[in-house]
Amino acid sequence: MTQTDLADSSPAAPATEATGAATAPEAPTSQPPASAEKKPRLGRKRDHTRDTDILEAALDVLAETGYDGMTIDMVATRAKAGKATLYRRWASKSDLVLDAVACMKSKDLDLAALPDTGSLRGDLVALVRPPSIRDAERKLNVMTGVVSMIARDPEMAAAAQEAIVAPRAAANRAIFERAIERGEISADVDLDTLSMIAPAMAAFRTLILRRSPDRDFLIGIIDNVVLPAAKRGAPTS
Repeated sequence: MTQTDLADSSPAAPATEATGAATAPEAPTSQPPASAEKKPRLGRKRDHTRDTDILEAALDVLAETGYDGMTIDMVATRAKAGKATLYRRWASKSDLVLDAVACMKSKDLDLAALPDTGSLRGDLVALVRPPSIRDAERKLNVMTGVVSMIARDPEMAAAAQEAIVAPRAAANRAIFERAIERGEISADVDLDTLSMIAPAMAAFRTLILRRSPDRDFLIGIIDNVVLPAAKRGAPTS
């Protein structure tokens, strides 16, 4: 047998020997880490600077139309905001009105910077200045606007009292306390009642008589009601 015949009769080499090591099975595709997964897109962040504009618009509409006549559409139009924007912030008209009434208190008199003229009358009259009168009139108009809701909603009644009446009464009380320290009025005066006289009469004039509490009216209360009541039993010099 020739060398050629021997070569032809040799068994064929295994394919793995001809091509090298056997190919390893293909590894399964790995999943991306959780951190690499696409995160859901978040909604637009709430613009809190718009809240003040919307609440001010709500107060204006409330003072003009009253609670029952007020609509979310009216407030949105006045505030130049979308109706959906308001509903994202407040679930109902009553929620919006509660926040609007409550926000009035934040812009009230600064008890640390009340007028100090050296006399009780001077201090009380100094509070009756045009910007203060306009602010008080607007608040009382708002109170008129929510009067129907106040009658059936204790939470609104408390919010209105806290925002509209309480700040003015607190300012009056601070002025009376200063007068006591000066010896101008007796220390046993009824501060709670004295502090509420002017705010209560202004509210009555607005809600019942439907007339604004102008400067002459408020000074008349000071001279004819508040001061005589405060100086009963006052120390004599």
